[in-house]
Amino acid sequence: SFLSEAALTTPGYPGCNIKEQRLIKGETRGSVSDPLQAHISVRSNILQANISTARKARVLTQSRADKLWQRVEVVRHDADNLVKKQGFLSAGERASYDRELDDVAKTLCQ
Repeated sequence: SFLSEAALTTPGYPGCNIKEQRLIKGETRGSVSDPLQAHISVRSNILQANISTARKARVLTQSRADKLWQRVEVVRHDADNLVKKQGFLSAGERASYDRELDDVAKTLCQ
């Protein structure tokens, strides 16, 4: 298993509360111009911070942390590109990205 025994005793990460994470609202500013893009951006930041914390605590191997980090980065990059291309992120696109971030969270938090 890629999770150490420490995973069983470490406190939960904010990104693990998927119900709460889905309600997050981000601010539009800078390169983030769409409210749904802002949501994905904030969720991505939280998950990546949690992944870094888990890595530092040796809950995740470097390899596993890198893979999870990259999955989050792909979601962020794809959402940003869609907004650049079409000017907004649709509710369906947000839902799709949320599902991918949920999957990363479940992997991190199991």
